Amino acid sequence: MTGLQLSLLLGVLIGGGVAGAVFALTPAQPDLGDVLARLSPSSRRRAGAPVATAAPDRTERLGIWAERTLPARLLGVVPVSDLAVLRQTPAQFYGRKVSLGLLGLVLPSALTGFFTMLGVRVPLPLPIAATVVLAVVLFMAPSRDAAEAARRARADCARAVSAYVELCALERNAGAGAGVALANAAAVGDSWIFRRIREELARARYDGQPAWDALTELAQALSLPELADVADIMRLAGDENSEVFRQLRARSASIRSGQLATELAEANQVEERMYLPASFLGLVFLALLMAPPLLRLFGSI
Repeated sequence: MTGLQLSLLLGVLIGGGVAGAVFALTPAQPDLGDVLARLSPSSRRRAGAPVATAAPDRTERLGIWAERTLPARLLGVVPVSDLAVLRQTPAQFYGRKVSLGLLGLVLPSALTGFFTMLGVRVPLPLPIAATVVLAVVLFMAPSRDAAEAARRARADCARAVSAYVELCALERNAGAGAGVALANAAAVGDSWIFRRIREELARARYDGQPAWDALTELAQALSLPELADVADIMRLAGDENSEVFRQLRARSASIRSGQLATELAEANQVEERMYLPASFLGLVFLALLMAPPLLRLFGSI
């Protein structure tokens, strides 16, 4: 074993021991809101809180350990609404962060050991800097990925909400009451957002809560302003018994118009990005055309 390998091994052992001692001596800082949510009955559960339906996997168990052991300031802020629309738990989110962070800590040392066995000497500051940078980047990557995935999921939810608004308008046009129209329209679809709406409407019915208030809570939990607008329109129908068929149809049309505008903007961005490869190909073709005469010109000088 070379001196570099021995120093790397001792550094990993000492760093792991110090990190383990710090984590063991650091007092746990549980999230008060999460503790109260787990201790509360199911009728008072947050509208957007995901429900664990299966045994936690390895990543989720790692996240549970991280929540109980690591400081909350180290783990960062939980994107509650993003995780709710992605149907993920904070433990799964923390598990991915910790697992990727550990991968960033181990990968540079493993590569350095591999190069050392091949006879390539790597300067010691290089793997240390690579370890720190890669661990931080991979630890922060799940936050960016969750935000991007939640953006796409909310776009899909907006399409489903547009169909839900149309169904509510048809139910109201058929003479159904506000609460009945919301429940009947939610019973038609089979996507997860329709199931969540049915669950919240059933919970509101059992708790004696107006259906539109349940939809407002769900819209706030998932950050879906389209669903909140539906709740406001149906609240007007329930409180004042007014005709809302035209308002619902107009809101559905505006949602579809907004989706179309967003998709057109994304298509324009993709088209603009395609100009760069086309321009590069044009330059290559021009260079191929100009190369023979330029070579003959330089050869005659």
